[in-house]
Amino acid sequence: MNCFSTDLLRCPVCHADMTLADGVLSCCGTRRHCFDVASAGYVNLASAKAAGGGDDADLIRARTAFLSAGHYAPVAREITALLAQYAPCGSVLDAGCGEGYYTCEMARAGHAAFGIDLSKRGVLHAAKSAKRAGTGAFFAVAGIFDFPVRDASFDAVTSIFAPVGEAEFSRVLKKGGMLLLAGAGEEHLYSLKKVLYDTPYRNEPRADLPRGMTLLETRRVRYVAAMENADLQNLFAMTPYFYRTS
Repeated sequence: MNCFSTDLLRCPVCHADMTLADGVLSCCGTRRHCFDVASAGYVNLASAKAAGGGDDADLIRARTAFLSAGHYAPVAREITALLAQYAPCGSVLDAGCGEGYYTCEMARAGHAAFGIDLSKRGVLHAAKSAKRAGTGAFFAVAGIFDFPVRDASFDAVTSIFAPVGEAEFSRVLKKGGMLLLAGAGEEHLYSLKKVLYDTPYRNEPRADLPRGMTLLETRRVRYVAAMENADLQNLFAMTPYFYRTS
């Protein structure tokens, strides 16, 4: 097991280095900003202007139930395989980690995994899951456009169905580090759309791909999953279609 080291963190207020002692993260700046590490194994490092965002409890509950059933396990396996190829046993920052499903899979695969998300509920769930499983993953409440981590400190950054902040991703990656993006393919959830809409549509390619990085590889993961009604309800509740459909 490769546990995440809090030595990679920096103060979200003054950007000074941080140290951990007796469950408290303290910065080395002149004002000594301090942050308590919760017993569940996470710390709130969100700025005041970013606090309170992220996914709500119902979405997290639905997504946890759906992912725990293994329906996206092929996606998780592809992610860990790519990390093993390009950043073996390295440090990984999972940007927009949600409830931590993929972060914990990365940690199980031997990476020093650090997940961040603005949803305090999501991060709390992620930390509890990691603690129960003993994965060594660590989590923080924080935004993906202002990471509370040092420059050039990670071997890889992952953005799994989350927005891309290229400038911040580049700042925290080591020289030669890797950014791994996973997003919806053209026919992602197309069977569900055919049920919901008279005229189903295919997804457009994502418009936020990095412009200053070199593309190493693209992989497609495609499969059909058979689901019970409860799985479909959870899937529907964790997608944007839930809010767009009467």
